[in-house]
Amino acid sequence: MAEKESKNKWHTPAERIMMLGFAAVILLGTILLCLPVSAADGKSVYWLDALFTATTSVCVTGLVTVPTATTWSTFGKIVILGLIQFGGLGIMACLTMVFLILRRKISLQSRKLIQDTYNLPVLKGSVGIVRKLLIGTAAVELAGAFFYSFWFVPEYGFWKGIGYSLFHSVSAFCNAGIDLVGESSFAPFVTNPLINFTTMG
Repeated sequence: MAEKESKNKWHTPAERIMMLGFAAVILLGTILLCLPVSAADGKSVYWLDALFTATTSVCVTGLVTVPTATTWSTFGKIVILGLIQFGGLGIMACLTMVFLILRRKISLQSRKLIQDTYNLPVLKGSVGIVRKLLIGTAAVELAGAFFYSFWFVPEYGFWKGIGYSLFHSVSAFCNAGIDLVGESSFAPFVTNPLINFTTMG
């Protein structure tokens, strides 16, 4: 009886939506990373590497089979950044963000899914909690990008430096462990207090 109840609990709408949502985003990410525009000049990407990169980005495991900095184009890096952000926030937070941006009314069923996803004690105020989560996430990531920019902008130029600052801030906040500084990762910055404190923060 207890085993049956456990199985039924796992197959709640929120659980199914999360599983299917993550699978769909990983599939979409794989397709996008397989496009020629996602590969850096002179590079070709094997579909299995694209699948692994999409999966590790969404699941924020920090493992890669190819060097992120040299394998992917700017478009590919943007795709990876989006996957990391999705994995860090979760499907319900991302869907809520879309509804809020489009100024669409969030249905009672969606509010119930938000409550189940985040294990909230009551239904009332669930959207407000997600809104605060999104605002807090954006504030922390932008602050991280600001501090990173003091090193990346002088090193890579303004636009590339800003892009690298934002990428590493999102990656650090979501605990993704993916970087754009080469195969040595952040090892060269072991004595750099700005990079270290920003990453830890």
